[in-house]
Amino acid sequence: MTGTAAAPDADGSRPTARVSVVIPNYNYARTLELCLNSLAAQTLPPYEVIVSDDASTDDSVEVARRFDCRVLRAERNGGVSAARNAGAAAARGDILFFLDSDQALTPDSLENAVRLLSADPELGCVHGIIAAEPLVDDGPVEWYRTLHAHHWRLKGVGPTPTAFFAAAAMPRRVFEEVGGFEPALRDSEDVEYSERLSARYAIVLTDRIVAAHDEEYRLGPMLREQFRRAQYLLPFAAAHRRRPGALRANSALGVAAALLTAVSAPAAVVFPVLAPVPVLGVAAFAAADPALLGFVRRKRGAGFLPLFVGLHLLVNVQIALGAATGWVRSRFDRDFGTSTGRPPRPAPLDGRTG
Repeated sequence: MTGTAAAPDADGSRPTARVSVVIPNYNYARTLELCLNSLAAQTLPPYEVIVSDDASTDDSVEVARRFDCRVLRAERNGGVSAARNAGAAAARGDILFFLDSDQALTPDSLENAVRLLSADPELGCVHGIIAAEPLVDDGPVEWYRTLHAHHWRLKGVGPTPTAFFAAAAMPRRVFEEVGGFEPALRDSEDVEYSERLSARYAIVLTDRIVAAHDEEYRLGPMLREQFRRAQYLLPFAAAHRRRPGALRANSALGVAAALLTAVSAPAAVVFPVLAPVPVLGVAAFAAADPALLGFVRRKRGAGFLPLFVGLHLLVNVQIALGAATGWVRSRFDRDFGTSTGRPPRPAPLDGRTG
């Protein structure tokens, strides 16, 4: 998918950078077509599109080959970091745009990314927000995830030390200087990379890059995913989240209130005198982010609020339990989070750990 220049602005200027879109993929045949179609509709066509397939077992490769793009196939599943590194190593463009295969961009996202990077040579990365509507509507759990993701990202728009690479652009020279993603990390790889990147360059979260996301729609897998990812919060990502401007999906107060509610509710059944405790926990949980509840009410109506709050409470309980589990693991397993037990180091562009 080799593109041409976008139409000029009123002043005659036009983006001229060559954008290589790198799409890591593992078994996302369901959404890959929507992802690639969104790239075909860009106001600034990409110079090339690279689908870095991480040993998928579904029809992903067949879907990708229906489009004008390059397909890289890994011999074994190595994780999203390795897939991104492989795609970046094969890219020939001036700007790398990392796009997850379960997302579809709004038509002006690539052009806006180029304009933002061109306007500020100190800017090392621009990344975008999640659309308020899901890419594929699979029911209430997905709507919960989508609305929450949209709200906290939109709230964080502006300069930040945090980059999320589900929809993110950076100059190739910056990526080569900072190094590749840490292949040992299958979760929190964005946070680790953000630490290296923000030490040298500015990062901006912008609402001029927007991607509709196909979130998890099944309750059990969604909660397990939250538990797994949360295990890296304390031993790995806590220091980053304390930095000014760092992006946070959930407040510490909300997580603590959710855990209090979950712990005290069974006790209140046995000891009725404790009944006010879980009630206070729910009240504190709801008060932790009133802006979020107001946003949900406006988007989906008051009738959706009880379900949203219930799901959000369950997610925050999983975060608390996952964080505690991760802390314990980090005390007893020196290899937790990396392949060597040492802090992650810049990985080479070809994805080898060396």
